[in-house]
Amino acid sequence: MRLGVLDVGSNTVHLLVVDAHRGGHPTPMSSTKSTLRLAENTDELGDITAAGADRLVATVADFAAIAKTSGCGELMAFATSAVRDAKNSDAVLGRVHVETGVRLEVLSGVDEARLTFLAVRRWYGWSAGRILNIDIGGGSLELTSGGDEDPDVALSLQLGAGRLTRDWLEADPPGKRRVAVLRDWLDAELTVPSKELRAAGEWDRAVGTSKTFRSLARLTGAAPSGAGPRVKRTLTSSGLRQLIAFISRMTASDRAELEGVSSDRSQQIVAGALVAEASMRALGVEELEICPWALREGLILRKLDTEMGGELMVGAR
Repeated sequence: MRLGVLDVGSNTVHLLVVDAHRGGHPTPMSSTKSTLRLAENTDELGDITAAGADRLVATVADFAAIAKTSGCGELMAFATSAVRDAKNSDAVLGRVHVETGVRLEVLSGVDEARLTFLAVRRWYGWSAGRILNIDIGGGSLELTSGGDEDPDVALSLQLGAGRLTRDWLEADPPGKRRVAVLRDWLDAELTVPSKELRAAGEWDRAVGTSKTFRSLARLTGAAPSGAGPRVKRTLTSSGLRQLIAFISRMTASDRAELEGVSSDRSQQIVAGALVAEASMRALGVEELEICPWALREGLILRKLDTEMGGELMVGAR
């Protein structure tokens, strides 16, 4: 079957079209992205602004049309942190449904973590043993650990790269002192979650997912995306520390010139690097392996698993 997966995140809206069947490897057919910056289109009361809602409706309508012309039998549409946190999310979601016919399902942070973990488990298989996964989004940080397809521990923390950039790193470049203060704050925030993850058992493989981790790995010498998804890519704590010292002194426009950093990610890559560094430090991880699969693939896999039982987790109606 051909599926469309529409992901409304804090920064971008992403449509992934795949051919998939149960027990098979989902094959990407096309990928379309639009920078929406929904989290930045939220006012001081926590409401998505009228302009932000207008852009969301227009983008969802455009992407739904692309999914239809691409031959998708179904569009699985979901939203994460920015919509989840908005005070007026119900009204915005209702408007999207009425005007586009697409019902956006809002994933909880824990569901987001669990679905991402499922994708990681399927990518590496049972031979990977117990897995620790770290996923950095625009609005939240997800931490999971377990030996099965469903993690024993699944945590979602409001420590996303975009959120921290807005709250902590407004200056461009952010400045050495501000970076140091954020480092200390992140260490304190991760003390309890890291203890919970450690208490659940030692892991055999530590993994990082998300565009942030892929960019950080590329900046520290990993193979480019053009080398394909099956090339092993890693991120080390020592390489990450050196990278932070370098990119934290640069402006966002200069960072956008670096290979592996898109212009829409250049503003928040420093915060993303600091979250990655703090997470690895709190968990005692010296090296992460970068997994090419994450939340979208987890949703596809869960749908294929449950399709035979007639239960769909998310989707357009």
